[in-house]
Amino acid sequence: MATNEHLARETMQAKGKPLQKMFEQVPQRYDFLNRLLTFRLDEAWRRKAVKLISEEDPREIMDVGTGTGDLAIRLARKLNGAHVVGYDFSGSMLEVARKKARSSDLDNVKFVEGDAASMPFENDRFDLVGISFAFRNITFKNPNTGLYLKEIYRTLKPGGKFVIVESSQPRLRPVRFLFHQYLNYIVSGIGGKISGARGAYHYLAFSARNFYTRNELTQLLESYGFVSVEHKPMLLGAAAVSVAIKPVF
Repeated sequence: MATNEHLARETMQAKGKPLQKMFEQVPQRYDFLNRLLTFRLDEAWRRKAVKLISEEDPREIMDVGTGTGDLAIRLARKLNGAHVVGYDFSGSMLEVARKKARSSDLDNVKFVEGDAASMPFENDRFDLVGISFAFRNITFKNPNTGLYLKEIYRTLKPGGKFVIVESSQPRLRPVRFLFHQYLNYIVSGIGGKISGARGAYHYLAFSARNFYTRNELTQLLESYGFVSVEHKPMLLGAAAVSVAIKPVF
C-alpha cells in the first residue's frame, strides 16, 4: 500500500499541470477501462445527469474536463438545439472526443483545448456547466482549486447550474469499507495493470478514497459563491450527481 500511496502522491505533486501528463498517457484505453472498472455503471450515471440537465432545456452548455467527450456528446445528442462546448487540457483525449463526435455526425458540439484556470469564454456565457468524473481532479489536493471554481462560476450565467457527476463517500460504514476495497484492488490494481499507467490509476483510487463527503462538498461550493447545493446519491452513495446554482443578484 505504501508504494501505491507514493505513486499517487507523486502524480499529484508533479511540476506544472500536475495531472496533465497522467491523462495524456491513457486516452486510447480510457473509455474501455471506465466501462470495465465500473461494470458500465458510469454510463448509467451520465444518463442520469443528462436527464437532469435536459429538464432545464439549456441552450449554451460547457462540459469542463470533458476528456474523451462522453458527457458532451450525450448532451449534444439529447439537446439538438443546444450548443455544447467540451473543454479539457488533454489534446490526446480531445482527439478521441472529436472522432466520436464525427462518427455520430454531430454538428452542435465542439471541443476546445485549454487550462480550466483561465478559460477563453466571456462572463455569464453558459446556462449550464457540467463535469463528469473530473471534479475530483480539479479539487482534490489541487493547488489551483480556487482558480478552477472561480472560472466555472464566472462563465455561468446568473441562475445557471453547475452539475457534477462524481464519486462520493457512502455514509454507511460497511458500504464505505467495501467501496474503498473496490478502489484499492479493482481500480488501483486491475486498472493500473491493464492501462500500463500505474500512477494514474493509483491516483484515481487514492483521490476517490479520500474525497469529500457530501457536507464537505457543499461547504466547498458555497465558499465560492454557489447556493442551493443538492446531492442525488447513486449506488448506495458511492457516486452522486450534485447540483449547485450561481445566484441571481
